Amino acid sequence: MSVRTAFAGMRRVADVVFRAGCPDCRGSFELGAGALRLAIGASSKTTFYSFTCPECGASVRKPAGERVVELLTGGGVRTLRLHSTL
Repeated sequence: MSVRTAFAGMRRVADVVFRAGCPDCRGSFELGAGALRLAIGASSKTTFYSFTCPECGASVRKPAGERVVELLTGGGVRTLRLHSTL
């Protein structure tokens, strides 16, 4: 079952939060959808999500597989679709 199917017809009652971690300071925290950005590229190497660590301020970029993309888009994370120049 996809996230879209699971939440079909539901109204947003509470903000969605995502658990994340920083590889620099090793902090673990929750971020709202507005704190994350998702970039979807033509391959797994160009599909990633990013955020700024609220504890140390580092810019974090992590790969996003199909399931992560599905969860983030279903949770309202802003998405940028990258296009190939070829």
